[in-house]
Amino acid sequence: MRSPASRRRCSPPLPGPRPSPPCEFRIRWADSDWERREAMALRRAVFCFEQGVFVGDDRDAIDDHAQCLVALSMVGGAADAVVGTVRIHRAEPGVWWGSRLAVHPSFRHLGRIGATLIKLAVSSAHAQGCGRFLAHVQSQNVPMFERLYWTALEAMNLHGRPHHRMQADLAHYPPCDRPYAGFVTRTSA
Repeated sequence: MRSPASRRRCSPPLPGPRPSPPCEFRIRWADSDWERREAMALRRAVFCFEQGVFVGDDRDAIDDHAQCLVALSMVGGAADAVVGTVRIHRAEPGVWWGSRLAVHPSFRHLGRIGATLIKLAVSSAHAQGCGRFLAHVQSQNVPMFERLYWTALEAMNLHGRPHHRMQADLAHYPPCDRPYAGFVTRTSA
């Protein structure tokens, strides 16, 4: 069976905006090869082409053991495309990290996709025994994370850009033990 991505041909690095955006998005752990491929392509488009943080590819050793989360645009009740992604991994017992949060530019102001990816990332790790959830957040995104109950711990420079090491307040992220079902968010009116 061909994936939705293989049926569409997009010009690199990012496909153009849709004439009418979907009204619903499913955020969940990736469970198919096409979802993981599209998530990696989106990360590459955002971090290599759009932001210029990495040259050629943003993959690293963490990808070998990280869990990929995806935001799927839903059309007619079926997954159409990966429009957002983040990865999580357990660094040591009780300590989890989130990284490589990326949302397609055409979807950044629709349906709280980034915030819902963060919610599932922390909540699903919480259900796996996470006692501390951390991320290195680009400085321009710190206010959004603070609104989502994260605390900045220290400023630093990573990949030539200002970042903050931040920690989620787990009290605001109840455990989610159904990460493959995940969450649904809708386009804001």
